[in-house]
Amino acid sequence: MDKKYDALKLENQLCFPLYACSREVIKLYKPFLDELDLTYTQYIAMMVLWEHKSVTVKELGQYLFLDSGTLTPLLKKMEGKGLISRKRDQEDERSLIVSLTEEGEAMKEKALEVPVKMARCVRLEPEEAQELYRLLYKLLR
Repeated sequence: MDKKYDALKLENQLCFPLYACSREVIKLYKPFLDELDLTYTQYIAMMVLWEHKSVTVKELGQYLFLDSGTLTPLLKKMEGKGLISRKRDQEDERSLIVSLTEEGEAMKEKALEVPVKMARCVRLEPEEAQELYRLLYKLLR
């Protein structure tokens, strides 16, 4: 192939291994999250809520790098499962506040096993994992 087209080779794309690894890691999460009846996106939303208890949809989107179009159906399903509640902010009607329910908070105990199980699946030395984490967040910024 002509060198001119090297930039179009899949093997020369940084985006492809990021995409493929993301899909593979999420696939590894699936059996553990199935036990909690959560999708990966619901799980990361719950992680934000376990930490902050209550956030606006806008804040949740900022934490997760997701837009409201993605979050709205996700949050409706989570509300239907009794894990969260959604209420309009009394001071700003445009803002929707998402809060954990007692059931959502109780799930936190069951979820403690997920990172432990995932650590067994991802075969990186601790230093490698820290470096990968640092580099990925550098890209996100």
